[in-house]
Amino acid sequence: MEPTTDYNYSAYYDDTERLDTSEGQPCNNANVKEFGRVFLPTFYSLVFIVGVIGNGVVVYVLVKFRRTRSMTDLCLLNLALSDLFFVISLPFWSHYATAAEWLLGDFMCRLVTGLYMLGFYGSIFFMMILTVDRYVVIVHSHKMARLRSVRVGVTLSLLMWALSLCASLPTIIFTKVNNESGLTTCKPEYPEGSMWRQVSYLEMNVLGLLLPLSVMVICYCRIVPMLVNIKTSKKHKAIKLIIIIVVVFFCFWTPYNVVILLRYLEEQSYFGDCTTHKNIDLAMQWTEVIAFTHCCLNPIIYAFVGQKFMSLVLKLLRKWMPMCFTRPNISELSERKSSVYSRSSEITSTRLM
Repeated sequence: MEPTTDYNYSAYYDDTERLDTSEGQPCNNANVKEFGRVFLPTFYSLVFIVGVIGNGVVVYVLVKFRRTRSMTDLCLLNLALSDLFFVISLPFWSHYATAAEWLLGDFMCRLVTGLYMLGFYGSIFFMMILTVDRYVVIVHSHKMARLRSVRVGVTLSLLMWALSLCASLPTIIFTKVNNESGLTTCKPEYPEGSMWRQVSYLEMNVLGLLLPLSVMVICYCRIVPMLVNIKTSKKHKAIKLIIIIVVVFFCFWTPYNVVILLRYLEEQSYFGDCTTHKNIDLAMQWTEVIAFTHCCLNPIIYAFVGQKFMSLVLKLLRKWMPMCFTRPNISELSERKSSVYSRSSEITSTRLM
């Protein structure tokens, strides 16, 4: 979820390079850094704990019960893995924010940055693939069924990881440990005069918000009319879930990308006073935590709402904690075994219900 080119974890420590255009003096960002030392570790830790538990359960269930025999299950598995890569990097950024300098060396700096970037872009790309998969299942179920084989799913997953790596490479390559004013930093250091810094801001806005949001809106605008015409009692639940997916993604990511756009405009010298710079730094801290929380919601939105998946989770919970989770009653079992006809069964298999 890469924000700026000095990205989240380092943007708060670059005040020595930011000059107040009105006075020509370096901006004093001490209050923003001090706020980040308290605020970021707390929320990074919460996102890490919830994200690891939620996405870890998804991965465990899919692997344990070998639920990777369809395109949807493969995408769910890779989405959970992407989110895990991302949240695993957060304790290191938490330590960075607390210590106010990077103490783990150059290798760990690049490795953690790589996990962070791969996790972010992987999560975005697999969310888009899940959206397109639902579109194909519901709108073109008969024409394109053969394109949803496991082999195609594996190939598509490898392609998405390759694209994630390509999108991440510029940041990984330019990121390094440096010494600034006696403190060790871990951040991208772009060649002076190059456009890489500006390109990274635009890349984040395009790949992190505009592209996935456009894919969701276009696909779901075609899916909803199809659901309305399907004779199933579950269609209203499916439509509500679609609305939740789009609204949640928009609300969690738009503020963050707006702040990134403001940072880009600042780099282009549209404004350069210290007050604006501090406000952008502070807004970056708040909005990034909101955006990062989305990886904790992915398991709930894409996996746990599915009846089949939840039945497997409950099966594990009954095995691990038999005293806390009782067996389902006969009516629940009979309902679960009831047949769901044609198109509605396809919707259920893609976790829309």
